[in-house]
Amino acid sequence: MTALHFAKALTPDGWRADVRLTLSDGRIAAREDGVPPRPGDKRHALGVPAIANVHSHAFQRAMAGLAEIRGSSRDTFWTWRETMYRFALGMSPDDVEAVAAELYVEMLEAGFGAVAEFHYLHNAPDGAPYAERAELAARIVAAANRAGIGLTLMPAFYAHATFGGAPPRPEQRRFILDLDGFARLFDDCRALVRGRADDVVGVAPHSLRAATPAEIAALVALAGEAPIHIHVAEQVKEVDDCVAWSGARPVRWLIDHAPVDRRWCCVHATHMDDGEARDLAKTGAVAGLCPITEANLGDGVFNAAPYFAAGGRFGIGSDSDVDIGVAAELKQLEYAQRLSARARNICAKAGGSTGRALFDAAAAGGAQALARDCGRLAAGAVADIVSLDRDSPYLVGREDDQILDAWIFAAGNRAIDCVWSGGRKLVSGGRHLARDAVAARFAAAARALAARQ
Repeated sequence: MTALHFAKALTPDGWRADVRLTLSDGRIAAREDGVPPRPGDKRHALGVPAIANVHSHAFQRAMAGLAEIRGSSRDTFWTWRETMYRFALGMSPDDVEAVAAELYVEMLEAGFGAVAEFHYLHNAPDGAPYAERAELAARIVAAANRAGIGLTLMPAFYAHATFGGAPPRPEQRRFILDLDGFARLFDDCRALVRGRADDVVGVAPHSLRAATPAEIAALVALAGEAPIHIHVAEQVKEVDDCVAWSGARPVRWLIDHAPVDRRWCCVHATHMDDGEARDLAKTGAVAGLCPITEANLGDGVFNAAPYFAAGGRFGIGSDSDVDIGVAAELKQLEYAQRLSARARNICAKAGGSTGRALFDAAAAGGAQALARDCGRLAAGAVADIVSLDRDSPYLVGREDDQILDAWIFAAGNRAIDCVWSGGRKLVSGGRHLARDAVAARFAAAARALAARQ
């Protein structure tokens, strides 16, 4: 057993002084408030829960910065996607593992305690299955093990190029599975995480573009009580194509034709009208917001006002992993809303801290989306914890919710001191314990990938 003592910590009961957490078997066995440290306790100044990252495509971390050259025509998500396809075709299993391990180290250093990996790179470069069906999923699990991050593995079903069951394009060949192949992969993925306490396997229909209604129904049945994640309404063109196919907008179609409930994470959900936003909120699903990626790709701005007013839940994800940070994602979410509304403190309630409102919601939504009992410093919860640097010049003199405001809107990753995932201390002084070895392997993979482009 390990005991941590925080001079101040954010608990489900609010900020408390002299908080002592006893950790056992990866969880918080007990929490005591208002008690002095005992001999042997590990002492820290500020403690908050680590947030779960609800959406990541790990392999894309290695292509960050490679799609920032303007083409001869208007650049959009769809032109970026062509670059991503070419990049994906050049990745070996060793590359996938090296890149994912680097990404997960960076996530931990940025204050994430766990990640939902939306994994759709399944096949060999020629489109044939690997001898071991779950070869690349196994590399994701190995990378999570190396970094120590909590994992909700979301193997993705991808079978079609666009709405209506259109045949896949040749450049999508590494993603493609049929339902039988996916069912075998799902079983293999569950075997891969067996023995990893608190890790989960869910089901991810890639999108309404890539899976037909019948296939989505089969995937929902396969999932049972496991998490279900899906991309939806990320792009205006996607909305238009969905209307042309079905007569309904994507989120509306999903609500009307699928059993959307607390198991679901609707990733992006950027382009909802007010009625869709209110009705999605009523389902209890989580909106998986990826503000930095959505800005990078020019997706648009989430329709937050009606969704939040209806009690909608959200988590934050890093999606294409172009930049990694709990604070950075939350800040971008708020700033996009400010730019749209030409006002300030959009995500806060009257008289409340914006940082606190964002943090609490993302912590709860992340836990729900990953089916991981995290995001709270309470007895029984998974011990995903962040200590913040009290000596950071941005945090000096700040108290309680001001600490969150200063971290999110001023200090960013520089305020991270230590991070625990599943009770294991993996980051100290802002640096992951395996940083050097993981970074060296990543650099070698990046050089090899660059040579293949």
